[in-house]
Formats: sequence, C-alpha cells, structure tokens
Amino acid sequence: MSQDDEQTPRSEPTPVTRRTFIKGVIAGGVAVSSAAYLFRNSPLLTGRAARAGSVERLVTLSVNGQTRRVDVAPQETLANTLRYKLGLTGTKLGCDRAECGACTVLVDGVPRYACSVLTHTVRTREIQTIEGLAAADGTLHPVQQGVVEEQGFQCAYCMSGFIMAAVGFLNKNPEPTREELAHGVSGNLCRCQDYDKILTALERGAEISREVARG
Repeated sequence: MSQDDEQTPRSEPTPVTRRTFIKGVIAGGVAVSSAAYLFRNSPLLTGRAARAGSVERLVTLSVNGQTRRVDVAPQETLANTLRYKLGLTGTKLGCDRAECGACTVLVDGVPRYACSVLTHTVRTREIQTIEGLAAADGTLHPVQQGVVEEQGFQCAYCMSGFIMAAVGFLNKNPEPTREELAHGVSGNLCRCQDYDKILTALERGAEISREVARG
C-alpha cells in the first residue's frame, strides 16, 4: 500500500433509499426519452429494419362518399380517426371497448363498433357515419325522421349509435317485427334505459323507409 493510499480517506457508499432509487429511475427514464426524441429521425431508426412490419401512416379513407387523406397511427381506432382527425363527432365514444355501441358506424353497410376497428384495416371500405345519412338537400334519413317524430331519446348520447345500427339492420330486413328490430339493435345500450320509446322511434323510421320505397 502506498503512502498516498494511507493518507486518502475512503468514501463510504451512499445508502440506497426508496426515494433515491425512484429519483434514479425517473432520471433514467427522462434520459432515455430524450435520446429517443433526438435520434428518432436517425437513418439507423428510419431505415428498412425500422420499417419492417410497420403500417403506412398516411392513408386514404372513403367516408360518407368523400375521399379523405389522413395521418393514422398503427394502432389507431376508427372512432378516434373519425372524431379527432376528421371532426366527425357524431360518432360517440362511450365504453371504448366494444360494449355500448355508441360509436357504431356502417362499414360497407354493416354496423361496426368504430372503437374496436383499426383504421388502417378499412382503407378499401365504404364508411358511413351519422353525418352522412341525410340527403344533400338536408332531408333526413327515414330513421332519423322517425326519431324526430317520436322523440325516442332522452340525453341522446347513444342516439347516433342506435340510428346507425337500425339503418344497417333495415338494409337487410326492411320489414321487421318489433321483436326482430329489438334484436337487431341489441348490441347498443342506452344510459337512460328508455328502450320502449327507442324501439317505437326506430319502428317509425322503418315505416317511413317503406313509404319512401313505395314512392
């Protein structure tokens, strides 16, 4: 041992407490996040290896008869794209896990929960929302008109989902019984639970649809 070693006091290791450990984790996370931000456009990260298995971000959608070009994240749902990218807020978000039906839209004429559909999977499909039901001159769709006449909803948060589900069902069965219609929209829930009035309104919509079809 050298003379310098004998004269230099040894520092004791700093005890690791829960507080200092958490601070270290947070600081480390900030450092990692900063590095990811700084180098996100690096050729090493944007090359072929980084693109393997990725999904195209800029996609073209057909919504309510219009072609819309939109930037979409790989795991983005159709509900989020419609509401927050395209401004079609008639598509409501309720449970956000395919249980309440408030986000129901038509994809190729079939009712779908928009919260459980990834946007990039419907790039070649025809998407219709509540905003696309009325005619160009403002004439309401028969189901919309039936809801107006019968005042079938209270808070109406679930209304657009019920209307879209009913339109999709009537496309397949234009003359349903009340029980068949109830089954056709059974995937939609109402917070106010006034299902009897809702069914009456949707039945009126079906009647108007048949009157329009007969001319």
